[in-house]
Amino acid sequence: MRKQLLRAFCALSLIAASGPVVADPAVSVLGRDYTFPNRIEGLPARLSDFAGLQINSFVTSDGARLSYWEAGQGRPLVFMPGWSANGAEFVNVMYLLSRHYHVYVLDPRNQGLSQRVDYGTRISRFAVDLKEFADHLRLQSADFVGWSMGASVLWSYIDLFGTGRIRRLAIIDEPISIYSHADWSERERLEAGGMTTSPERMIAAFTQGAPTNSLIVDMSAVERAMAMDAPAFQNSASFAREFIQNDPAAMARVLFDHITNDWRDVVRRKINVPTAIFTGELSHNLPSQRWMHSVIPDSTLHVYSAAEQGDHFLAFKNPERFTRDLRAFLER
Repeated sequence: MRKQLLRAFCALSLIAASGPVVADPAVSVLGRDYTFPNRIEGLPARLSDFAGLQINSFVTSDGARLSYWEAGQGRPLVFMPGWSANGAEFVNVMYLLSRHYHVYVLDPRNQGLSQRVDYGTRISRFAVDLKEFADHLRLQSADFVGWSMGASVLWSYIDLFGTGRIRRLAIIDEPISIYSHADWSERERLEAGGMTTSPERMIAAFTQGAPTNSLIVDMSAVERAMAMDAPAFQNSASFAREFIQNDPAAMARVLFDHITNDWRDVVRRKINVPTAIFTGELSHNLPSQRWMHSVIPDSTLHVYSAAEQGDHFLAFKNPERFTRDLRAFLER
């Protein structure tokens, strides 16, 4: 009965997929050009320098309109952003990779340019959104990259739908279980990446700036974001702030579910495609990423040094190195 329902649901998702994909230039959608604060050789100085960047949207089977960013031609490469993130933050990564691939970044519901809704705010629904996005694009096979919460969405997608559409998979610095159980040993906590003993306190700290301490919530990723210690990161973050109006209350709706999921069984048993894992010396997730590498067959681990901006935001702080390493993995 469960398999019949799943087949029926997949069929309905295919029926709900949109027709031909037509996107609009990003400058037209956003309404104006934008000059980045830092001039960096090899990266756009203005938004209009990225002539092929487009923004489009589609409607999910439960009625949420989701936006996505795309550029380039060739083999499809799909990025899932982390919590509170969006395609604007990937502008440099997209610029570099679009020379070689057809790159997509999906703004999750309640994030970026996507619709704010009060339903479907679970990682499993985000995974269905990703599946319906692939249906919308008529993707039979693609490479998928998940950063932060985007990795959890991919793990959920694999749990629900398998890896049939995934040619290669890349994971960027995501804990496998954010919630640290009280009966875990310290080794279990490190291998899972546990970073809070209270989902409620973590949600308050992340969305309201409520006070906390390192025994309750690991705030190192927030501290690394606030450092703004890389010119490329300053450019992409300022671009996102200029055009994206985040709603903390809307973004908070998915956090409890996100925090309390434990993906160790999926990571250990269900990932059967070549996988690249990216992390760094400045990330508190490093032990969990090493564990992930140890249990996923045919996986490679990239550990960036402090000098290489090896923290939770390594793809944005060091886009040249990240895109070079990702390309080497995808073309291996």
